[in-house]
Amino acid sequence: MSSSEIQKTRVINELRGFIKKLLQDPKILEQSLEIARRHLRDGGTPEVMARIANEISDTTSVHIPDDPAEHSEADRLFLELLKEVVNEEQALY
Repeated sequence: MSSSEIQKTRVINELRGFIKKLLQDPKILEQSLEIARRHLRDGGTPEVMARIANEISDTTSVHIPDDPAEHSEADRLFLELLKEVVNEEQALY
């Protein structure tokens, strides 16, 4: 296996585990979106995104490392998707 295949497999496995967690506890999505809505009023800076990650880790069973440099691909993807969803919601109003 090449290193890119190994990387893809690792990311897929992370995402599978994360999606499984969301299916087991659907409140995680609702809580995460509420946290993102509250914090994204201050913009989408890296500091704001770090606060979102920290609060999600503190209030749900999802653990995102405190240091953004330690975020996995799945962590970054989840945070980016939260930001997109909130921005799309705000664009509707």
